[in-house]
Amino acid sequence: MAKLTQDEILAYLDEATILELNALVKAIEEKYGVSAAAPVAVAAAPADAAPAEPQNVTVMLTSVGDAKVGVIKVVRTITGLGLVDAKKLVDALPAEIKKDVPVEEADNIKKQLMDAGATVEYK
Repeated sequence: MAKLTQDEILAYLDEATILELNALVKAIEEKYGVSAAAPVAVAAAPADAAPAEPQNVTVMLTSVGDAKVGVIKVVRTITGLGLVDAKKLVDALPAEIKKDVPVEEADNIKKQLMDAGATVEYK
């Protein structure tokens, strides 16, 4: 049997169906006496370690500063709200702009609002 290159193996894995991959895993487990299951005992984080950064946050508008009109325009862009609804949201501070968004997206939203003169916090 000809020896397969790593690239050929990876090409096969890219094209194989889930059922074919499942059968391959079972065959490897049986032939080599290994298990593809994750280990049951996972090392726990030390109790005094800082908690992991949250995956999602809520972006809160806390102040609009001197440029209320500019902040309303940015809020409209971010939320997709109409002019009246965006103005109501900006007038009701602190206001929830976006809920349960990834940190990267929240950072982008925060930058846009701060560039418009607003003050923003994460919750």
